[in-house]
Amino acid sequence: MPDINCTFEPTNSPAPARLSSVDVYRGLVMFLMMAEVLHFSAVANAIPNSRIWSFLGHQQSHIAWVGCTLHDLIQPSFTFLVGVVLPFSIASRRTRGQSPFKMSIHAFWRALILVVLGIFLRSIGQPQTYFTFVDTLTQIGLGYGILFLIGFRPIRDSWIALGAILIGYWAAFAMFPLPDAGFEYAKVGVSNEWLAQYGLSGFAAHWNKNSNLAWAFDVWFLNLFPQSHPFTYNHGGYATLSFIPTLGTMILGLIAGNVFRSERTAWAKVRWLTMAGVLAIASGWLLGWLGVCPVVKRIWTPSWVLFSGGWCFLILAAFYIVVDIWRLQAWAFPLKIIGMNSIAAYCMAEMSTGFIRDAMKCHLGSVFLKVFTAFDTPYKPYESLVIGMGVLLVLWLILYWMYRKKLFLRI
Repeated sequence: MPDINCTFEPTNSPAPARLSSVDVYRGLVMFLMMAEVLHFSAVANAIPNSRIWSFLGHQQSHIAWVGCTLHDLIQPSFTFLVGVVLPFSIASRRTRGQSPFKMSIHAFWRALILVVLGIFLRSIGQPQTYFTFVDTLTQIGLGYGILFLIGFRPIRDSWIALGAILIGYWAAFAMFPLPDAGFEYAKVGVSNEWLAQYGLSGFAAHWNKNSNLAWAFDVWFLNLFPQSHPFTYNHGGYATLSFIPTLGTMILGLIAGNVFRSERTAWAKVRWLTMAGVLAIASGWLLGWLGVCPVVKRIWTPSWVLFSGGWCFLILAAFYIVVDIWRLQAWAFPLKIIGMNSIAAYCMAEMSTGFIRDAMKCHLGSVFLKVFTAFDTPYKPYESLVIGMGVLLVLWLILYWMYRKKLFLRI
């Protein structure tokens, strides 16, 4: 994530101090991403009558189309925090005498690195470079330069840009023609069973999977790049153009960052974030309920920007109260370790979890089996969970070692 350091200061203060709640929130986000190795769904499938494991498995999975789980809030939170830290980054660079032009050039260079890094991570294990622009890093990179330019403008312009993005993106989808009656959904990876369960009808059908504006754009755009086979659809329905409303999520974070840098009292900031969160969640939900714009994370609909952004406001407010106002920070140290090295955590989660998992299973699997047998507990249903806990511990210990050595991966 660009500018992973966040500092807090009064508007005219020359020496910012760190805003710990942002590190902790970021750490939670990265922890949830890394915790995919726990495979709650595998445990739930092995113990089908357990409501607890069923709930945990559901929350660690992405919604098929309309709706939201805890897992669906990982990417918007990651994205939102990019915007939060931007005002602090600009203020810090200004105190070092950097010009807006130099800062902007650096920002666009960072954006390019994020896109390239995202493509690189997605290409691991592929027969050739896998040109895709739907993962978290590439989506942030595609919009980060624009966000940086908006960051120089008055807060009013952030609201104007947000409104233009949400309304314009909604209108573009709404005006894109619906598929005709003979459209073969099976050829774009959408089965009749999926349509019957998750498909949208009426006006909302403009946001159906792999038959919308963003899908049509990718059928043209992605085939401009070398592909192992012609691109026809994304299995999950994700799309390159989602970087536009993703920029909207970053702008919400930018607005929150400016609230923190304002001269409001600490509790006035909490009230602002809380009110913004409630209104954003209600607005996003209402747009979906009315059929004006469904709440779909996979194509980052404008209603999703509002709904998920509202949760980001509320979560950030809660961490700000506990960590920065009440100063209860000891409990959050494990999360802070992760949050202060988020790029390293992201890369390790993408590149090394499979290797660590195989090693844990090979060398410690028999040990885990003996421990479970000693306590007369069946091991097989919990095998993926136990191995995953070992992987998660190894990843955290690596990050802790980097923290102790002051090794922080920056972009």
